[in-house]
Formats: sequence, structure tokens, C-alpha cells
Amino acid sequence: MPQLGKLFILAGIFLVVVGLLLVFGTGISLGRIGKLPGDIYVKRDNFTFYFPLTTSILLSVLLTLIFSLISRK
Repeated sequence: MPQLGKLFILAGIFLVVVGLLLVFGTGISLGRIGKLPGDIYVKRDNFTFYFPLTTSILLSVLLTLIFSLISRK
């Protein structure tokens, strides 16, 4: 269990660093994340609906690969 705690601490530090970089605009661009083909976007007169389906699937696969690699150590 102590290793799980260390993993959470490292993940938290990583998220804080990424958040600070995004907030203070150091030139990091996420590109097309959130605007991929397959993301659902419906805009009507006074209604807008956005569901990032493809982005969600892509992030899920990526995180699954990362966590499976970490758990093998």
C-alpha cells in the first residue's frame, strides 16, 4: 500500500504542474484534443450540446496503457 500512496503523490504533482503550465500559458497547445472526429456537437438556436465521445475513448485507452505499465513494475 505505501507504493500506491507514492503513485498518488506523483500523479498529484504531475497534475499540478500541467495545470500551472496551462494556466500561465507557456505555449503548450493541446491541439485537437476535444475537437476530434466522432465528438458530438449539436448547435441549435438557443441550445448547444457537446459530448467528446472520441476524445473520451482515446483518453481512456491512453490511461489504461499508462496504468497497466505502471502496475507491472
